[in-house]
Amino acid sequence: MEVNTMKNYVIGLLTALSLGTAHVALANEDKITQGYNSMDAMGCMLLGECTDGVKKVYSMLDISSEYDNTEEFTGVTGEFHNMLHSLNQVGVNVFLADEKYFPHTHRGVYHTVSNNFFLNKNYMGKPSTLMMVMRHEGWHAAQDCMAGTIDNSLIAIIMPEDEVPMIWRVLAERTYPKSALPWEAEAGWAGRTENMTMNALAACAGGNMWEVYEPTPLTRKYLEQNGYIE
Repeated sequence: MEVNTMKNYVIGLLTALSLGTAHVALANEDKITQGYNSMDAMGCMLLGECTDGVKKVYSMLDISSEYDNTEEFTGVTGEFHNMLHSLNQVGVNVFLADEKYFPHTHRGVYHTVSNNFFLNKNYMGKPSTLMMVMRHEGWHAAQDCMAGTIDNSLIAIIMPEDEVPMIWRVLAERTYPKSALPWEAEAGWAGRTENMTMNALAACAGGNMWEVYEPTPLTRKYLEQNGYIE
């Protein structure tokens, strides 16, 4: 089902971590058994146990000031702040985190359980990359909202699959497991489309997600069965 399959995809990572290395999350990063730049390290960060080099983002300055090209971020600050404001309104926090907690090439991650997402500091020095990751991970937060409430651990696709341009579906097929394609294809599209995520997050924060974005038939059925809509 559209609404809950992605839960298995996102939460499955954490389940594997908790089953295989539960003691890691209970201690601190000195106990990370698989070393940095591993799923183990990322799980420790996601669960809030590893906090060294993890800084909460309150404004663009919290990111841009970390790099020498601070002024280059000016052009994207408006969209960034709009997304950040909507995210904060619904209880999603954004963090800039040391690259040691991310597997190699991972630029960001949204955690549906804690409703936090983390940006890999090693990649955020380029405004275009920052915005691509913010939009992509922010879209996952909007998918979380589409699935009834940001407070559950489910996410649902927002756009009908046949409306996602083929290029984004093809790119997703090259990167993600088949079970994740519907969610990742549209997130990839949103990640490279100005204001697309900003508008979805504004609808989420405004409480009119399902008026702005018509739920797919399966999502609507789930929402009705669980009392989110009549």
